[in-house]
Amino acid sequence: MRILHISSARTYGGGERHLIDLSRGLAKRGHEIFVALRPTNEWQSRFDFLPDENFLHVSLRNSFGVLSAQKIAEFVVENKIEIVHAHLGRDYIPSGLACRIAKNAKFVLTRHVLFPMKPFQKFALGNLSKAIAVSSTVEENLCRIFQKEKVKMISNGIALENWAHTDYETLRREFRALHNIPSDAQLIGTVGELKILKGQRDFILAAQEIAKEHPNAYFMIVGRDNSFKKEFRRELKRLIKIFDLEERFLFLDWVEDTASLLAAIDVFVSASHSESFGLAILEAMISGRAIVASETDGAKELLEDNLSGKLVPVFEPIKLAEAIGELLNNEALRATLGENAREIAREKYSLEKMINETENIYKELCETIKL
Repeated sequence: MRILHISSARTYGGGERHLIDLSRGLAKRGHEIFVALRPTNEWQSRFDFLPDENFLHVSLRNSFGVLSAQKIAEFVVENKIEIVHAHLGRDYIPSGLACRIAKNAKFVLTRHVLFPMKPFQKFALGNLSKAIAVSSTVEENLCRIFQKEKVKMISNGIALENWAHTDYETLRREFRALHNIPSDAQLIGTVGELKILKGQRDFILAAQEIAKEHPNAYFMIVGRDNSFKKEFRRELKRLIKIFDLEERFLFLDWVEDTASLLAAIDVFVSASHSESFGLAILEAMISGRAIVASETDGAKELLEDNLSGKLVPVFEPIKLAEAIGELLNNEALRATLGENAREIAREKYSLEKMINETENIYKELCETIKL
């Protein structure tokens, strides 16, 4: 099959990683993969498994990019594309319009976020063939816009083989030595883009409480502030200074190999205010980490209502601190929750499963083209 993926994301995050993993997996199975990206994107180099001629640069700045749609349509016709798959909300309408212009290609979208779609999109995307939801809550939202038979839930997946033979003890020692974290410290970490929605401010407020009862606790925040002025990152640093926790906090912009940092921590925290899925949580699960997460829809689905981690109310840093403290005080509970999390991740969230289910959708749609 010949598949065009479309994403206007400028920076690299969870949704973009999903697209990279999916594209690589499909390419390994012999499908011809093409990608349309904005000219100013910062992550095209991650598609190092695709030739240069398989890329289209197109400016998708808003939902009604008619000129961009025309450019995409020409690329679709020229390359005999069968499936056009859009991955961001502002890409949906131009992608659907491109399929109308090109006529034969089938239009697919993936919804990665919980924000409801607008009712007018039901009509603007009338030629949609399939809408993919990354979680059951997203699926419910999509079913309010599109016919139920057009919606399919496919959870994000993780490459289990990359984690199967990880030497966590060695990685733990090396990571802590590299970043001057005492080997006997209790390390609590969170991973995600630095922005209010991801809850790093709540994480720091919880850290202040934890530090009072746990003098051996250290904290780590991993993530970039992708805003122009980086004001949120500066705010977080100021807050840490006010609480006099600078000596116990590690800030890292980005860690490509998350296995090492996850091996180093004792408790993984997700304090997000909203999460449709949560790839960072899933990586912590496959690493067998004890997890504390705010009760977002994504976290509840992944952690199965406290079976593989502790859930606390959103916007409640005190309760977040209490749950983390309980795990710090109970090594056996940390081990039990971590093992439960690992088993759930292995059973339900493999990358192979995600690729299989997506490929099956494409195949079914291509059959209708031939008919």
